[in-house]
Amino acid sequence: MAEGSITTIIRKVVFKAEPYIPQVPKPKKKISLPTRLLWCGIALLIYMIMGQTPLFGATAPQFDFLAFARVIFASQQGTLVELGIGPIVTAGLLMQLLRGSDILKFDFKKPEERGIFQTATKLVTYVVIVAESIVYAIAVYGPGVSEPYFLYVMIGQLMAASILIMFLDELIQKGWGLGSGISLFIMAGVAQQILWSLFSPLPAGDGGAIGIIPYLGQSIMAGDISNTIFRANSLPSIFGIFLTGGILLILVFTQGMKIEIPIVSTKYRGFSAVYPIKLMYVSNIPVILASALTANAVFIFQMLWANMNPRNNDFFINFIAQFDPTSPSTPIGGLIYYITPPRGLDVAALDPMRAVGYVLFMVGIVILFGRLWVELGGLSPKSAAQNLLDADVQIPGFRRSNAPVEALLNKYIPSVTIIGSAILGLLAGVSDVLGVFGSGIGILLMVDILINYYTQLVREQVEVVMPRLGALLGRK
Repeated sequence: MAEGSITTIIRKVVFKAEPYIPQVPKPKKKISLPTRLLWCGIALLIYMIMGQTPLFGATAPQFDFLAFARVIFASQQGTLVELGIGPIVTAGLLMQLLRGSDILKFDFKKPEERGIFQTATKLVTYVVIVAESIVYAIAVYGPGVSEPYFLYVMIGQLMAASILIMFLDELIQKGWGLGSGISLFIMAGVAQQILWSLFSPLPAGDGGAIGIIPYLGQSIMAGDISNTIFRANSLPSIFGIFLTGGILLILVFTQGMKIEIPIVSTKYRGFSAVYPIKLMYVSNIPVILASALTANAVFIFQMLWANMNPRNNDFFINFIAQFDPTSPSTPIGGLIYYITPPRGLDVAALDPMRAVGYVLFMVGIVILFGRLWVELGGLSPKSAAQNLLDADVQIPGFRRSNAPVEALLNKYIPSVTIIGSAILGLLAGVSDVLGVFGSGIGILLMVDILINYYTQLVREQVEVVMPRLGALLGRK
């Protein structure tokens, strides 16, 4: 089927379905910043309450199939946010990849085209919500359900909760809040993990508290603090505090590194600025894609192992994945073993090759996805050059046309894509292996989200003077 015909079919489907799709209305006028922050707080409170509300009729599964994706999906096992933002992220990335590869052709400079694309994304999100709710409920909770009625109730709960999360995200993105609900929920989840690692008073396996602060107090009272520097079983430690702080400093430092290209306005005489090409040009999208791929691979082969190779006696499946029968969420062999992190120094020391292999895997796959996302996500030198022209700006000394501007950007964008992706992959891999608070990927996401919020606040000030330029600079 031709690409154009696919886009035409989507337009027809959207035109017929749009009147029946519930929408969060946009505010009639721009809301003040304090009010928008209040709406963000309300949405976050609802999400956190859902994260503490257990699924009715669910029994604890044998192991957590989504353990490796909890940070990305901002989800909690056994609660209403079991799927978290997974369906929204999956549908959004799918539609962006289809558009970036020109399979779907939409002109985002036209508001009506952008609206059609957003509505189509929402329809795809509904489809993903239904599919994931059914598959996950049957595969994960189905074996522990005594009556089919409870399974249907569970599927309904997962669907309803995911739809509510979608509306909370839409509420914030439509202008009632600031940023996006997805970013807000991820950031809150990572921050919650960090606070838990710091202050949790609950008992841990070594006899002390889980949180390093109360555990340090217990150790001081006992007269021996040497055991707080390193702790077994990936428990929070003094080393973990310094590691987390160091990773945060590195991320903030690298996020500020950029190449600045001078630009001038063709509409506002005398206006000049810079077009920044950040070292972290691709943001954290490649890390998210790499982590999602790893999580899906682990999920699929956990299911395959549980049903076909629970005793690790099948040679072919053993080559791909082996899990500990006494702890089925723990890989002990196969390719899966080397693409999942050995969390904690004690675990990494038992098999250094696995730790090194995981870090190298993360660096390689993040670079691969980084280059792919630049081409498919509208970040290539050609797309960036067109964005500059569309924003009514030009680079001094260069003709106002695509070819010379693209040639200039081509000197920088491919290089920063590879270097930035390699740094992100290295930081994510090393952080996961050494046991940073909130996980390496979680820290990367949180810092990037916080910086994006800061950038958005600055962009709002710029948009007062030059709306199109403000929007352009806000994307970089």
